[in-house]
Amino acid sequence: MAAQRLLLRRAAAAEPRARRGYGSGGGAEYLHRSLVPTMHYQKSLPRLPVPKLEDTIRRYLNAQKPLLNDDQFRKTEELARHFEKGIGRQLHEQLVAQDNQNKHTSYITGPWFDMYLKAREPVVLNFNAFMSFHPDPKSEYNDQLIRATNMTVSALRFMKTFRAGYLEPEVFHLNPKKSDTELFKKLIRFVPSSLSWFGAYMVNAYPLDMSQYFRLFNSTRLPKLNRDELYIDEKAKHLLVLRNGNFYVFDVIDRDGNMLKPSEIQAHLKYILSDNSPTPAFPLGYLSSENRDTWALLRKNLLDNGNEEALQKVDSAVFCLSLDDFPVKDFVHLSHTMLHGDAANRWYDKSFNLIITKDGTAGVNFEHSWGDGVAVLRFQNEVFKDSVGEPAVSPQSQPASVDSSGAVRRLDFKLNDALKAGITKAKQNFDSTVEALTLDMIQFQKGGKDLLKQKKVSPDAVAQLAFQMAFLRQYNQTVATYESCSTAAFKHGRTETIRPASIHTKKCSEAFVKEPSKHSTEELQKMIMECSEYHGRLTKEAAMGQGFDRHLFGLRCLALSKGTSLPDFYQDQAYARLNHNIISTSTLVSPAVQLGGFGPVVPDGFGVGYQVHGDWIGCNVSSYPARNAKEFLQCIYKSLEDIFNVLKGKKISS
Repeated sequence: MAAQRLLLRRAAAAEPRARRGYGSGGGAEYLHRSLVPTMHYQKSLPRLPVPKLEDTIRRYLNAQKPLLNDDQFRKTEELARHFEKGIGRQLHEQLVAQDNQNKHTSYITGPWFDMYLKAREPVVLNFNAFMSFHPDPKSEYNDQLIRATNMTVSALRFMKTFRAGYLEPEVFHLNPKKSDTELFKKLIRFVPSSLSWFGAYMVNAYPLDMSQYFRLFNSTRLPKLNRDELYIDEKAKHLLVLRNGNFYVFDVIDRDGNMLKPSEIQAHLKYILSDNSPTPAFPLGYLSSENRDTWALLRKNLLDNGNEEALQKVDSAVFCLSLDDFPVKDFVHLSHTMLHGDAANRWYDKSFNLIITKDGTAGVNFEHSWGDGVAVLRFQNEVFKDSVGEPAVSPQSQPASVDSSGAVRRLDFKLNDALKAGITKAKQNFDSTVEALTLDMIQFQKGGKDLLKQKKVSPDAVAQLAFQMAFLRQYNQTVATYESCSTAAFKHGRTETIRPASIHTKKCSEAFVKEPSKHSTEELQKMIMECSEYHGRLTKEAAMGQGFDRHLFGLRCLALSKGTSLPDFYQDQAYARLNHNIISTSTLVSPAVQLGGFGPVVPDGFGVGYQVHGDWIGCNVSSYPARNAKEFLQCIYKSLEDIFNVLKGKKISS
């Protein structure tokens, strides 16, 4: 007890100081001052495990079973067993040896960065995702200038809080009454960071990897031939603002590292919003929507044509704020605006674009190579909470009397004929892709998480089962399905794949869609329970780094690096089909986020963003002409209706 009292006295002596004003390095520049330093747990995070090869092969074959007929499965099983005993075993041993030599990171980090950065498709619609904020509950704060100012200030406060080490570490609390307490934080901060994770683990708390967070700011993806690069310049102090296809910059951090006063940020943004400069005849933003090799060559031309300093301003900016000159009509329009919008008014290569429309609707479009949803979601949660709870300016606030015409600079780009032609072509490509894209959504209001938990069924399993049933109803098929699962519980973890299409979902879907009258309600309930239990197991395995997709991907990258022909296992059509993810899904629920979404990952696929709330379920689906998103959503709605009816003991209506 004496030792504990001593620790508490030391903790009290180290309490954060009181808040001071902006521009003085004081408390107003920070969201909070965590008792536990931001990166306190990072050093002692457990390493992402390399699964056993036999487990990976077993899980792989389980995922293949619902997709193949008996003959196809026999062939795939034979190739898998041959791989497991032969070349696969050698590759696995090499991967494990390589992993043991790189204990500072995870086995998937290098291959995963390569996978994103070597991809040559445009980042917009193929990789970038969006998450939109809820409106500010105080409607008068949804004015574009007020919201843009408040969100910019909150984003800068987040950046400063993170860089100072004051941001609360990201921790998953299984028993918050024990671990999410002042007392625990005061004690754990004195445990050395090489041991701190174990201290949290003892009270059922799981710190998460935060190694991606530094790339949120002053960061961009640079197009290069064959493989892009991630660039960061933490010394840069300016914000990039896009409006009407024009690029503006102004400093938001002074030479002492302090934030500009909110009233000055407001004045500069007001100046930009009242600038009547027409949209450029050749808007540069379109270039960031191009094929990466095409864009790399055009960027070289830009640099050679005297635009180095202007591009440096774009690349190094704290972040990109995109101000759109129109209000949002409805949720579908919102999705289009945040997922792609007008490429003239976006810079898709920045780590994120904070987009704010004329009516104050806000969202984030983020580039995916540098990081995953975990870091972006934390950023959005903090920015929403701060901008709503402690807004820096109000509708009554007056912008500062400063010379914005001197502080704000509009970037001019020197364009030769080749660049003008490149922008024109990029615009044509972008417009035709966007024209082919369908986005639609549903809100299922007849039940949600509360009822499902009451029935002891996993809400996520039910949503995924509904997608399987819907596709079967629409196309009479079971296809490769992808659900993203974070492995941030491990050092430099990224994501693992949950494979929701299983023999259980196939059997259950066929019973519901093809022969509901042949089964009693109890039998159908039992099938739902089996799907839920199996999905729960897959989810737990994936979160613990025990999926099969990343392991097989790592082995494949290792095989390719040898320059010899790929093992037969990887040349199996069934392997290619499993990795052609026709239904690609991702879920999140957050107090800050109203809606999220992304494009299909294959031309004949669906991109499904979904949220399971207490009493309703939302789905946002994207597709190209090869599929029909609207019809798929109708089938999802019908499937959810059937599942909820069965769980309530009712019969299914045909």
